[in-house]
Amino acid sequence: MCGIVGCVLNKKAAPTIIDSIKKLEYRGYDSVGIATVTDKINVKKGSGKIDEVDSKINLKDIDGNIGIAHVRWATHGNPTTENAHPHCDCKNKISVVHNGIIENYKELYQELKNEGHVFKSETDTEVIPHLIEKYMDEGQDLLTATQSTVKRLIGSYALAIISSDEPDKIIGARNESPLIAGISKDGNYLASDVPAILSETNQIIYLEDKEIIQVDKNGIKIMDLDLNPIEKEVTTITWDPEMAEKGGFDHFMIKEIYEEPQIIKDTLSEENKIKEIVKKFKNFNRICFVACGTSYHASLIGEYLIESKIGIPTEVILASEFEYFKKTLDDHTLVIFVTQSGETADTIKALKIAKKKSETLAIVNVVGSSITREADHVIYTRAGPEIGVAATKTYISQLICIYLLVAYLDENQELLDKLHSLSGLTEELLTKEKQIQTIAKKYSKAKDFFYIGRGFNYPTALEGALKLKEITYIHGEGYPAGELKHGPLALIDDNIPVVGILPPGPSYNKTFNNLQEIRARGADVIILGANNDTQISDFEDKLLFNPIIDEELAPLLYIIDLQLLAYYISIEKNIDPDKPKNLAKSVTVE
Repeated sequence: MCGIVGCVLNKKAAPTIIDSIKKLEYRGYDSVGIATVTDKINVKKGSGKIDEVDSKINLKDIDGNIGIAHVRWATHGNPTTENAHPHCDCKNKISVVHNGIIENYKELYQELKNEGHVFKSETDTEVIPHLIEKYMDEGQDLLTATQSTVKRLIGSYALAIISSDEPDKIIGARNESPLIAGISKDGNYLASDVPAILSETNQIIYLEDKEIIQVDKNGIKIMDLDLNPIEKEVTTITWDPEMAEKGGFDHFMIKEIYEEPQIIKDTLSEENKIKEIVKKFKNFNRICFVACGTSYHASLIGEYLIESKIGIPTEVILASEFEYFKKTLDDHTLVIFVTQSGETADTIKALKIAKKKSETLAIVNVVGSSITREADHVIYTRAGPEIGVAATKTYISQLICIYLLVAYLDENQELLDKLHSLSGLTEELLTKEKQIQTIAKKYSKAKDFFYIGRGFNYPTALEGALKLKEITYIHGEGYPAGELKHGPLALIDDNIPVVGILPPGPSYNKTFNNLQEIRARGADVIILGANNDTQISDFEDKLLFNPIIDEELAPLLYIIDLQLLAYYISIEKNIDPDKPKNLAKSVTVE
């Protein structure tokens, strides 16, 4: 884990490969490496960020028109040069990059070690080049040796493999970890994700699990595990490569927050498709959302909306916990999978379980991703590429899809009309940036935050706390406002700022009283309220006034304040918000 690139070009490959692998930095990583093939395997790698390693060993100064590269997020073994990919066999004739986890690597390692193979790293990946070496020594070519190898692997993998014995090709393989191919007149490509190669080609082929690919100058050939050829559809990606660049902003995160008004408009354009999907649904009397992280919080808002407006029993289950609930599924349950990437391993596993008994719907941002090919129905969020690790615009687009879905399930024209008024209001929100910067400066040294809200805005409190944790490394907790008295109030003092989400609506008075209770215990309170709210005027300068919008729609606006607050606190703490430590964009391992 975490990102791979490979290419077969009619020119020196290293400059293109390094430029491409840089576009996967957003996935999170701690080391980088490149291998090319000439009459031998050429490898350069090291721990640290790409620019740091490049300044020491000049990654682009390596010969060969065919190569592979990797940015690694450590799973097996520390982030060291020895553990960085690519990994080679004993004779340095085979080089491999790998995303995923090989679950049976210890058994394979012991078998190969007993046969005399010498290992140089602590990684699970290194068994792969040694297995390929073993089978090539027995007379197989690179393709069939890869076939024999992957049939022995248990776990997840996306692989790119080169060999100096067959220096004209790359062999790739996929199982439970994303791998795409790209085709252009100047060369052919493998990658983990579209942004890596979008500046080179927008003609993309998505591999499925248990498929093998051969890439050479003549094109690509995709096969099943028995090497039977498979015809694949070529997808034309409509993203402009500039959409994946910073466009004058200091960080991707702030750029993507500023894209949210347009994202709302773009995702609302999916309205008719959602209407048609709702018409196709079978009868169901229960809804289950399945998601992780930020998508889980979007799903919680879906639960509140469906149960309060339609009255269908609804629950939200973390994808990693889903298998413990599988016996509750039946053919009257609709299971909705919410995922930005469409490649999260836990969510894919849950979808495969759910399909056996229930109707399934995916809400996903990446066209052609694994989950879009598994689910019965698909709703696309139109957020475009999101590079910042902390989800911002994809969260907003997920919420828009969920609100649209509920509106059509409920045949609620009033809700649809309200949704179409939102994008202008989000633009108004973004004018408060200076005020949020001032608050961020004041509280950047805090060690703990509490976020509170009620009803529809409790999940917003959870998401605001998550953003704070992700990119500032400050401990933040989200709570239902009414639960403070059941334990957390014991922690409240003048060292802990409390963010109160206070839109107008039925829960306003109760939440306001909770905030007064907190103030009485000496805590600073930061209130997110409406423009016309006169009750909160005595809270001095720690106020963020929002457009007047009712409580059920507040999650679509108030979260923007909290995204900006987390962003500017990270800037005050001199933390890169695009690359938080220990986190990756698409978590494709369990």
